[in-house]
Amino acid sequence: MNRIQAGSLSVGVLSFVVASTLATAQTDTTQTSGFQAPRTSWGDPDLAGIYSNDDETGTPMERPAEFEGLTLQTITPEKIAEIVAERDRRFKAQVDSEAWRRSISPPPHLIFDTFDRKNNRPWLITDPEDGKIPARTTEADARPRTGGVSTNQNSRGPFNSYTDMGLYDRCITRGIPNSMMPAGYGSRYEIVQSPDTVAIRYEMIHEARVIPLDRRPHIASNLKQYLGDARGYWDGNTLVVETTNFRAETAPQRSSENVKMIERFTRTAANNVEWTVTFEDPTTWVRPWTYSMPLAQVDYTQRIYEYACHEGNLAMRNILSGARAAEAAAR
Repeated sequence: MNRIQAGSLSVGVLSFVVASTLATAQTDTTQTSGFQAPRTSWGDPDLAGIYSNDDETGTPMERPAEFEGLTLQTITPEKIAEIVAERDRRFKAQVDSEAWRRSISPPPHLIFDTFDRKNNRPWLITDPEDGKIPARTTEADARPRTGGVSTNQNSRGPFNSYTDMGLYDRCITRGIPNSMMPAGYGSRYEIVQSPDTVAIRYEMIHEARVIPLDRRPHIASNLKQYLGDARGYWDGNTLVVETTNFRAETAPQRSSENVKMIERFTRTAANNVEWTVTFEDPTTWVRPWTYSMPLAQVDYTQRIYEYACHEGNLAMRNILSGARAAEAAAR
């Protein structure tokens, strides 16, 4: 799949990046028998490298209705291959429609014409076993929806100001964990390590998280941040990252400022890391829930480039001018 990139090579967010020789990506995320996770020079599990989950584009978060009664454990590899082939066929039929091709920018043929899904699983949620997001609480249903990372949450406007648009449209943030989710292009992520810090860079919207490992407490609860406040630690071979203090408009999965997001990064094979995300927010869901996705390590020829997105982008101007034209036509 062709990737859309712009600008010059971004510099690393930390000067102490430990470079290693990386092999090309592979899609098998099953841990190799007898596999031993590599170690850094200071003894921590080595996760450093550039990763992609392009191949997971299109995998639904929840179990589709057509698979009612099935679980991730009961679906065979042959069935997954059949599911992915049909998913790819439907997607390409949609892309080939004239209406769809005229609806987005950049032109979809630049992104999707050579796109073939190689999804590893039929859906992402691993807990609950039924593959469904748990029921929302009464409190969550009554909570007003404000802001958000995408204008899709406010697709009808009114658009009187840039503040009526989502943070993603304004090139501020996709939020977490959205920034680690595949988006058709720009799905590259770099992990860099030092003895007391891990940093994760995201190609799209050119963001970075710097995660201390020294067990320091979270910042005061009244301080909210777009990407929350992350703290990490090692649990055996797994990097655990707990993030709190989200702003309301970037609280993941339409949760609240009370949410705690727990990520786990575990190297399962020489070129693969399993990324698992758990959400805990009793004011939003009746129970915690978890999804998981493989990250395939790629070589440094596929390094992260500048995304070159900024708040003065033409989409902002076009949406606002289009709203003014619609008002004039109505008058």
